[in-house]
This record gives sequence, structure tokens and C-alpha cells, in this order.
Amino acid sequence: MTVSRTHACMKKLAPLSDLVYKKTRLAFGSSFRRWVSVESGGREDFAEELSKGKRFAAVWGNGDFGRLGLGNLESQWRPMPILPAAFDDQGLEEIACGGAHTLFLTDNGNVYATGLNDFGQLGISNSQNYTTEPLRVSSIPKRIVKISAGYHHSSAITVDGELYIWGKNANGQLGLGKKKAEKIISLPHKVECLDGVAIKTASLGFEHSIAVTGLNTVSGGTPFNKGEALSWGGGESGRLGHGHESSILGFQKSSRLNMGIVKLPMGEMELQTPDLCAYHVSHIDGNLKWRAYCEYTPRLIKGLEGVKVKSVSAGMLHSACISEDGSVYFFGERELGKWGFGKAKSATTPSTISRLPFSEEVACGGYHTYGGELYTWGSNENGCLGIGCTEVTYSPERVEGPFLRQPVSKVSCGWKHTAAISGGNVYTWGWGGSNGTFKEDGHSPGGQLGQGDDADYIEPVLLDFHKSVKALQVSCGFNHTAGIFQFV
Repeated sequence: MTVSRTHACMKKLAPLSDLVYKKTRLAFGSSFRRWVSVESGGREDFAEELSKGKRFAAVWGNGDFGRLGLGNLESQWRPMPILPAAFDDQGLEEIACGGAHTLFLTDNGNVYATGLNDFGQLGISNSQNYTTEPLRVSSIPKRIVKISAGYHHSSAITVDGELYIWGKNANGQLGLGKKKAEKIISLPHKVECLDGVAIKTASLGFEHSIAVTGLNTVSGGTPFNKGEALSWGGGESGRLGHGHESSILGFQKSSRLNMGIVKLPMGEMELQTPDLCAYHVSHIDGNLKWRAYCEYTPRLIKGLEGVKVKSVSAGMLHSACISEDGSVYFFGERELGKWGFGKAKSATTPSTISRLPFSEEVACGGYHTYGGELYTWGSNENGCLGIGCTEVTYSPERVEGPFLRQPVSKVSCGWKHTAAISGGNVYTWGWGGSNGTFKEDGHSPGGQLGQGDDADYIEPVLLDFHKSVKALQVSCGFNHTAGIFQFV
């Protein structure tokens, strides 16, 4: 029997009423009582801070390794504010959630970090495995204007466009070159090969990085035009946009194959060398061909030459960017064999998503993407697409619901959950934590939707937070979420 998509979605919508009932029932349970107790206990201090007009952070979700910055390891099922006192009484401009760490940018250009530090991703030192409270990243000598957090690495852009980066470097994702290819860089390092090139914005993914150039700041610097896209790090599935081709000519030089003597079967395969760099190997009729997937320094994405790129997003195995004319370009893993939807295929060079309207925002998650006026496509496990069902979507489909009344101003994707800002409010959906990865001994790893429970939501749900504040920015990590808010 053939079942229409609409009918299939309606069947999967049926449990939504159960989730709403579960949410209401949980509102009188222990997790909600903890929230009310904490909120009411600090209401006077919080109201006083709000009256100062400073931008502040609120965090929710998994609290392991102190990634929420609340001074403990507790998970939070609803948004919990971090007062400016945690940042030496500075207001906040930006927040970035990584795999299990969080970065904060203050209004006077300082960076603070909290959470897991097993690969030096906090930028403080390698002496602490984690911290539960935000610590200042003090070794960057200039004012910072932009930050980004990848799964195990972090970056900051200075007021004059210099890029500093730190954390895990196994696949060259720090862009520091083969000679500085230590597996862990625990303090911020300037990307020296970009001297003379101003970086406007950067996005860090699982094991790769992407940046967009601004205007050259030093005469005689590397000749990049404004709005050119660079990428580096692990290039599996084409997520760097270089077509899996080895680099030539110095500035963007690929790594070399160094495997010693190995016996390879006939055919095509992917393998990793001792330096943890991945390669595609073709062994046919005794002829061995290989293509490196690692770039140890920033490399110009040739497929975007002539395109003025204004923003980029790096996901797990794919990447996307937006041009100044509002077009969305995609490269990386396109189909989702991991989830049982057929053989995975990759777009190794950028291609436009023709069905999207003019786009201001683009966001890449684990295996899903958002662009345009909140159009989405990709894996829909746990309802992370927000379209009312859990079926995979191969072409862009508009997320409706509350966003038909007010447009989306910001969107962010985690591994399998999504958050967006519309009308100054935050909406969340997707994986809430239950029946998810890394669940042990009955303890949920989640709460990243901030809805008071660990249920999955297949449509956008309004985040219940203080009515006297508006959301300015939102960021999703692996299984935690954070936002920047301001009193209105």
C-alpha cells in the first residue's frame, strides 16, 4: 500500500500530543521544581542585573565537564542565566557552543571559555582537563570581534582581521601548517600564513574549518579579494570543497602520503595514515592512486572564485556558504547512507541549492542544513528538521508553524537539534536527549531543547524564558544550547 507523505507525517504527529501531555505532567515534576526554585531564589539579583541593560547568556542542556559554565556538572532542562559577574562584570556580544565546550565574547573584546579541555579547546593551558566556570583566554594580544567553536577546536578573530586558533589539530584543522602539526595546541596561535589577509568570519566544524576574507590589511600581503572562501583540515566527503584534489603551489599545500609498506586489496577505499590524515585510495590493475583529504593550511576554494561570500557554516561532514546575492552553496556529504537512506554520495565542489529563496542565514548540523527563509533538508532523525515528521528530506522544505507570522533572524544547528530566533523569541526542536547517544544507567544526556524534559520535538516549540528579555543570538553544541539575551 502506498502511503502519502502527508499521511505518513500525520501518523508521526500523533505522538506530539503525548509529548505535550508529558511536558505538562513534567512541569509539576522534579526538574521543573528545581528550575522554579533556582529562578525564584535568585530573582532579585537577576532583575537587578537585567535593569543594567547588559547582554547576558543563558545556557541549557547537558552539563558534563562544566560546558554550561554554571560552576557545576548539572544538566539544565530549562534556560539558566549566567550573570555578568562571571565575566568580570562585562556584558556579552557573542556565544559559541562546541562539542563539549562553550566560548563567550564580551563587549570589550575578551574571550572566556568553559567545559571540556581534553584537546586544549579552551585555550587556557593543557593542565586542566575541564573547568566548570568561564575562564578568560588571556593569551590573545588584541581585541576580539568574532568567535567560533568546533567539536574539539576553537577560533577568534581580532579587530584587524587576524585569525587565532587552538585545540585539536590531528587533521590540520588549525591551519598552522605541516611543520606545526602537533596533535594538540592548547594556547591560541595566530595563523601565520594569513599575514596580510583580513579574515571577516570563520566557522569550525567537526574536524575542518572555513573562513571568509575581508580586505587586505597589509600592503604586499597574499592577494585575496574581499569575500573569498578558504577551507582547511580533514576533507572527508568533500567538506572542504576542493574536489578531493591534492594541492599544488606552496600556500595551500596538501599533506603527503606516508604509510610505509602496506598491502592493499583491489578496488577503491578510504583509509587513515599514522598521522591521522584520511585518504581516498584507488588500487586497480596494480596501479595505486591516492588523494589526500587533509589540508594543513588555508586553501582557496576554487569553485567559489568570482563569488562574493558573506557567511559560511561548517557541519560534521558538509559545509555551506551564502553569497552576497543570497545564493546558498553546498559541498560535502549529500545523501545519508548512515541513516539507511541509500548509498552516501558527496558533492566535492560547491554547487548552488537552486530551490532556495534569497538567504541571509545558513547553518549546518550533524547531517542536516538550514538556509533561506528557514528551509531545511537532510537527515531528520529525532525530528531535527522541524517539519512535523521524522522522514529524511533530500530537497529544501520550508519550516512553517510560528515562522509564517514572523521571519527567522538567527538559526543554529547542533548534532541532531536546532534552535532559531523569531520575533525576539527562541524556538527549539529535534533531539531532546531521550533514547539518544551516550545514554547510560537511565540518565539522559540531554535537555538541549530547554523544554523542561528530554523528549524529542518534531516541530518548533517556543522556549519558555523570561518575558522581559529578547533573544539576540543562539548557538547549538553537540547536546547543549546557549543564547545571548537582553532586557527590553
